[in-house]
Amino acid sequence: MNDTPWEGPDGLMRCRWCSITPEFLPYHDREWGFPVDDDIRLFEKLCLEGFQSGLSWRTILAKRENFRQAFKGFDFHKVARFKEADVERLLQDEGIIRHRGKIEAVIHNAARAQELVKAEGSLAAYFWRHEPATTDLAAPQTASTSATSIALSKDLKKRGWKFVGPTTVYAFMQAMGLINDHAEGCASRAEVDRARRRFKRPA
Repeated sequence: MNDTPWEGPDGLMRCRWCSITPEFLPYHDREWGFPVDDDIRLFEKLCLEGFQSGLSWRTILAKRENFRQAFKGFDFHKVARFKEADVERLLQDEGIIRHRGKIEAVIHNAARAQELVKAEGSLAAYFWRHEPATTDLAAPQTASTSATSIALSKDLKKRGWKFVGPTTVYAFMQAMGLINDHAEGCASRAEVDRARRRFKRPA
């Protein structure tokens, strides 16, 4: 990933990946890197990162609303009740990525999410316990995995989760604000820093 900032159409400097498509601008400015403590959003993002495996985030973002409709807003309590008939229905849904393994993984992981909530109190509490120290971070946008993402991936797999490799987990951490990986010079970097300072880590 190129860490050199890019000047957007409004004159603001942003992470260079924003230049790929106009749809990335609002996602970058309002979502990416801002801390999240909502279990449904955390589950959704981990699922969507799993769907992205082998594809581009542009493809997933364009279909995000379709994914939300297909998976009951990513309410993992509802998704955990999906049956084989739901898998077959989703395989016919042209609005999402029709990959049997990834669809089945979302349903499987929904049950694992329920187990994790029972064991840890909430998904948010669990994930934020894995927030790395700033001293352990690589320079912004120079890494695709980290010691933390490797450890978190390993623990999730031990708990039975699927499609949660270290790269997928690292992208999840970047997006959900567990790290601030906005490029140096990006206008959003300071905003995310402020949001992270105000953010109350879930217990």
